[in-house]
Amino acid sequence: MQLRTILLAAAGLSALAGAAAADQSGPGFEVGEVIVAGDPLGRSGKDVASNVAVVRGDELDHRRQSTLGDTLTGLPGVNADTFGGGASRPVIRGQTAPRVKVLTDGAALLDASEVSPDHAVSGEPLLLEGVEILRGPSALLYGGGAIGGAVNLIDRKIPTRLPDDGFEGEAEVRLGSADNERAGVIGATGGAGNLAIRLELAGRKADDYEVPDWSEKTLDGSFSQGRTATLGLSWVGSRGYLGAAYTEQRSKYGLPGHNHEYEGCHPHGSTLHCGGHSHDDHDDHEHDHDHEHEDAPIVDLASKRFDLRGEIEAPFAGVERIRLRGGYTDYAHDEIDEGTVATTFTNKGYDARIEAQHAPIGALRGVFGVQTSRSDFAAVGAESFIPKSRTANTAIFLLEEYVAGDWRFEGALRQEWQDMRAFGRPDADHQPFSASAAASWSFAPGYQVSLAIARSQRAPSAQELYARGVHLATNTYEIGDAALDVETAKSVELTLKKTDGATTFTASAYRYAYDGYIYADTLDQFEDFRLIRYSQADATFTGLEGELRHQFAPGLSATVFGDYVRAKFDNGGDLPRIPAGRLGLRGDFARGDWSGGAEYVRVFEQEKIAAFETRTPGYDMVNATLAYDLALGGFDSQVFVRGTNLLDEKALNHASFITNVAPLRGRNFTLGLRTRF
Repeated sequence: MQLRTILLAAAGLSALAGAAAADQSGPGFEVGEVIVAGDPLGRSGKDVASNVAVVRGDELDHRRQSTLGDTLTGLPGVNADTFGGGASRPVIRGQTAPRVKVLTDGAALLDASEVSPDHAVSGEPLLLEGVEILRGPSALLYGGGAIGGAVNLIDRKIPTRLPDDGFEGEAEVRLGSADNERAGVIGATGGAGNLAIRLELAGRKADDYEVPDWSEKTLDGSFSQGRTATLGLSWVGSRGYLGAAYTEQRSKYGLPGHNHEYEGCHPHGSTLHCGGHSHDDHDDHEHDHDHEHEDAPIVDLASKRFDLRGEIEAPFAGVERIRLRGGYTDYAHDEIDEGTVATTFTNKGYDARIEAQHAPIGALRGVFGVQTSRSDFAAVGAESFIPKSRTANTAIFLLEEYVAGDWRFEGALRQEWQDMRAFGRPDADHQPFSASAAASWSFAPGYQVSLAIARSQRAPSAQELYARGVHLATNTYEIGDAALDVETAKSVELTLKKTDGATTFTASAYRYAYDGYIYADTLDQFEDFRLIRYSQADATFTGLEGELRHQFAPGLSATVFGDYVRAKFDNGGDLPRIPAGRLGLRGDFARGDWSGGAEYVRVFEQEKIAAFETRTPGYDMVNATLAYDLALGGFDSQVFVRGTNLLDEKALNHASFITNVAPLRGRNFTLGLRTRF
C-alpha cells in the first residue's frame, strides 16, 4: 500500500480516536525518576554529573513543531539555526552540526543536516516519545560529532515490552493558524506470545507562515509538508528483546532567501570576482534583482532507514547487560529550482554500536563498547560544492562509575580511527582521542554539586576538508583545506542542583577552550555574498544556563530560566551566529482536569558579532498553553491550545544563516486533540 493511502487512513482514524493522552509529567504533577536512555549505565538525570535535560510528556506534546530545532529551542542552553519552516537544527551552547550529534536511541541519523542548515534533520517530532539533550562530558561517548553536545531522540518504533491486554496506541491531530498547519499521527502496538509489532503513521502540511512588520504578509518559501511510516517487529523475553524497524519518510519544503544573484561569483586567490567585477568595484556594479520575486526553490527529501535494537540482561557471568544499536540509512534529497532538479544530495551508510555493562567490582560499575560507521556522501548538480566522499569511523569506549557514600566519581575514554576518502582529493586519516572525569557530592539532602572536566577531540568533516564551490543556501563560496587537523576542546563544567522540596533548581557554568577550532574564515565579501575558507584558530566558549522552580501549592508553580554564551577567538574577534542571551519567567498550573501555563522570554540584542555580521535586535516572546483532560469515546484524551509569539513581534534569530531575510513565525495558535487507547 502506498504511503499516501496509509496516511489518509491514519488521518481518518486519528480524527475518530483523538490525540495522545496526557502524560502526567506536565505542570503540577509529581514526577518520578527519569532514566536517561542515552546514558550507558541507565542512570537518572540527577545522577549524571554533567547537565542533562529530558523533555517528555505534556511538555514535549505542546512544544512539537515541524522541525527538531524549533521543537527544542527555548530550553536553557538550546537554540536553533532556523531556515524557514522546513529545516532547523539544534544549537547547544552556541554550537551546532558538525559539533552537535543527533541520535535516534543512540544511533546516528545519517542524513545531510550536518552539511548545511537548509538540510532538514530526518526525524519526525510527532513520533517522538522523548528527547534527551546531553551536554559536556555526558556526550563524550558518542564521539567527536558530539563535542558540543548530543540530542538523543527517543521513539517507540521497536517495542521493548509487550503491551498490556495485547494492544495499545495513541493518536493526535492538530491545526495551526499562522501557517494553516494540518497534522496527524497515529501509532499502535500489538502483541501475541513473545512477539510485538508496531505501526506508526504521521503526516503534516503547512503553508508559508505569517510574519509581522514585513514586506509581505507571509515569508515566501517557509512552507513544509511531510509524511512518515514505520513498521517495527520485536521479540520480547523475560531478560530482554531483539527487534527491527523500517521507516520511510518523504517531505517537501521551501528555501526562503535562496537566489541566483551570485551564481557567477568565483575566487581569484583570496579575492571574489562576481559578474566579471572584483569586490573593489562592487559599488558601481548593479545586479538584476528581478529573480528575487520568483518562486522559492524546493527540497524534495526521501529517507529509507532500517533500525536494529536489542538488549539482554545477564547473558553470562561477569556481564550484567549487553545492548545493541544499529541503523542503515538510504537518504536523498533533490533541490528543485524553477521545476528542474538543480542538485541531488545522497547519503548511504550505517552506524552500529554494542555496549556491555560489566558486573560491579566492589563499588565500581561500568560499560565498555565498540562503534563502527560508514557514510557514502555525494552531491551532484549546480551546487555540488563537495566531492563524492566516504567516511569510515571505528571507535572503542569505556565509562566507569565509583560511588562512595555521598560522593560519586566517573571517568570515560573514547578512541576513534577515522578514514576519509574523496574523489580527486587527498586522503585524510585522523585518530581523535577523548577523555573525561567528573565528581559529584550530595552535600545535603536533595542538593548536589558536580565538577566535570574533559579533553575531547573531533576530526574535520568532508565539507571542511574538501569543499570547493558556490553554496547559494548560505550565500558563500566555500573552500576546504585537506590539511586540517583534529580540533581539541578542553572543557570544565560546574553544576549545582537541588532536586527535592518545593524549590528546585539546576545551574551550570562552563568553559570550552578549543585548540585548532575549525571555522569558516571570511576572506572577502561582495554585497551579501562571502568567500570563505575553512581554517583553524584557538577559541573559547564561556557560558551560564539554568532554571529555578518553586511550587507554591499543589498544581501551582513558577520558574525562572535563562542562558548566556560568549564565544571569541583567543587572538581577538567574536565567532559568528552565537545566540543572544535569554531570560524568562514561566508559570504553570494544574487543577482538576485543567492545566496550562504562560511564559515570557526576553531575548536580548546580540551585539557581540563577527566580521561581516550585523547586530540583531532583541525581542520579547510571550507563549501560553491551556489544556483540558476528558474521556472521549471511553479513551483518556486531552484537548489543548497553545499560543506562541502572542505579542506578534518581529523576531530575528541571530543563530540563523539567513537572519535578516527569514524572521521567525508571527502570532500562532495551535489547537490539538490527542488520546491514548
